[in-house]
Amino acid sequence: MTGPRGADEPTNSVLPAWDIAMGEMAAVGLLAADRHRSRTGKGSLVKLALSDVALAMVGNLGRLAQAERGGMAEKDGNSLYGAFGRDFITADGRRVMVMALTDRQWAALQRATGLDAAGLTSATGTDLSTESGRFVARDAISAALAPWFSARSFAELRHILSDAGASWGPYQTFQQLLAEDPRCSTDNPLFSRVDHPGIGPLLTPASPLYFSSANRVGARRAPLPGEHTDEILTSLGLSDDEIGRLHDRGIVAGPTRT
Repeated sequence: MTGPRGADEPTNSVLPAWDIAMGEMAAVGLLAADRHRSRTGKGSLVKLALSDVALAMVGNLGRLAQAERGGMAEKDGNSLYGAFGRDFITADGRRVMVMALTDRQWAALQRATGLDAAGLTSATGTDLSTESGRFVARDAISAALAPWFSARSFAELRHILSDAGASWGPYQTFQQLLAEDPRCSTDNPLFSRVDHPGIGPLLTPASPLYFSSANRVGARRAPLPGEHTDEILTSLGLSDDEIGRLHDRGIVAGPTRT
């Protein structure tokens, strides 16, 4: 499904989507089991297979139904499926992604670029006021917009698109993200600079969850191997003597003995 239009070779996604979905679904499953226990007093075994997560997701996205009905999911590069969205190159060689799913986003894109939607509607015979119409006419819309983007620098586009309320985003390296986006800095309460042993201070995220009833869990460094061995064993009810014997026998270990 992914890759340039007409290419035969598969293109892997850099995002481990099923791993992320697996973790989220596992958390939901555990919360559901805990709620069941609080209501009934009965525990549950929660089982979840990574392959089932992937299959469920592509099924929910309609890809299996499409294939079962004889449809073919063709590669379409960076174009959005089902509405209008694609990448454009700027005068200074940067790339941006532009989306127009909703009526508001479509109106904002026209406002920013001066796109002649009425003329395109007449030329294509497609109703561009609908998501499906914009998807059908995506090549014509892209051809009309490409010169406008290529005539302007990235800095110009940033202001024009943002001021118009258009839905867009830059393609960027992680270095550019750190340098250009204040959301990826300590200006964002999500981030703090945390000292990591052997590495030094690094921009480190806290939990992205925010609760009105509790403070956000702060950013923490990754623990060293065995750093919390004694603390965990103590929480399980072992005495200092018992923990010491486990260390002496090499059954457990920590970075240092306390």
